[in-house]
Amino acid sequence: MNIPSNLKYTKDHEWVSVDGDIATVGITDFAQKELGDIVYVEVETLDQTLDKDEVFGTVEAVKTVSDLFLPVSGEIIEFNDELERKPESVNTDPYGDGWMIKVKMSDASELSDLLDSDAYKNLIGA
Repeated sequence: MNIPSNLKYTKDHEWVSVDGDIATVGITDFAQKELGDIVYVEVETLDQTLDKDEVFGTVEAVKTVSDLFLPVSGEIIEFNDELERKPESVNTDPYGDGWMIKVKMSDASELSDLLDSDAYKNLIGA
């Protein structure tokens, strides 16, 4: 299972990559394997400012729909439009082409609440 050490993770299986005050968010390799074949990613919160742990969208797999939770507070400034045509990118490249949103963080101190790769491995029993 792929759990890059340079990322932060949530207990809800989102990953976060930080560049300045911009956080890129997607779901983990573990999450996409649990969900199965992803057929649709919906994010209707573009240009909205949300609090940490609010639902920013949903991911739909063949058998289930799961909410996506925002790992840090901020304004959703970008959605990965490629996912509208190729939602399977979340399965094939969850940490690359399968990223979901970019967030302009309003409180970078919230990053300290996230898990590092070792803590995430412990959470999922890897």
